[in-house]
Amino acid sequence: MVETEAAAVAAENQIAETHTTEAAPEGEASHEHTLYAEPLFHVGSFTITNSLLTSWLAVIILLVVGITLRARLAMVPRKLQNAFELIIEQFMTIFDGVTGSREKSLKLAPFVFSFFFLILINNWLGLIPGVGSIGRLVSEGGHEVFVPYLRGATADLNTTLALASIAVVASHIFGVVAVGAWTYLNKFINIKAFLEIPKKIMKEPTIILINPIKAFVGLIEIIGEAAKIASLSFRLFGNIFAGEVLLASMSAILAFAMPVPFMLLEVIVGLIQALIFAILVLIYVSISTTAEEH
Repeated sequence: MVETEAAAVAAENQIAETHTTEAAPEGEASHEHTLYAEPLFHVGSFTITNSLLTSWLAVIILLVVGITLRARLAMVPRKLQNAFELIIEQFMTIFDGVTGSREKSLKLAPFVFSFFFLILINNWLGLIPGVGSIGRLVSEGGHEVFVPYLRGATADLNTTLALASIAVVASHIFGVVAVGAWTYLNKFINIKAFLEIPKKIMKEPTIILINPIKAFVGLIEIIGEAAKIASLSFRLFGNIFAGEVLLASMSAILAFAMPVPFMLLEVIVGLIQALIFAILVLIYVSISTTAEEH
């Protein structure tokens, strides 16, 4: 009986070795799109990944473009400045529709534009030839794996999750500054609703039913804040990652002509996703900085 079991285990191990050898033949390197960013090197205990390098590159591009445009600003705008002013004015019109006032739009615009341009550049960097296709071979599990030096940062869930977390946390900070800590806290943990019950129960007996419901709604708001982070991060990540996989698939079918229309489509998708993210951030911040009225 023992010999039979040992023979069965040996047979299973032999089959597993055969499948491993067939899946990754010696001397061949595998390359596939992973959900996670590949590590390139370490600085102390800090891991530098290829998506992090792309994020830094996007920040450098923003700094260079911003400093260059700032140095060339003039009272009488030229063609480039005219174009940017036209774009900004169109954005401000959209922002006014969300905030309800130009004054509030001007206050929130720098924060929202930071997300828009950073995400837009990261989305488009992933489409540049060489990003995702230039890298090195790394030995992993007995076979060589191709690891690109650069990877679209917004195709990494870590990046989109970080951006979404910053946006939601910042919206709460703006809310506390705008309406006060006590008023903003009662939006989620409605202590004020319970304190009103002893004062108004004689005049309004129904308050004993209504105010606990208000407090319960506040708890739902807390769940909604977590849902905002999930929604922002997964929407952006899913669209950009799916686009990169689509382009890689089309390139494998026909390397030259086939990916071109899909690449143009991804340029538009990258713009739309950056705009959606920025508008949603503006909505969250605008709601947080508006005092509730009964």
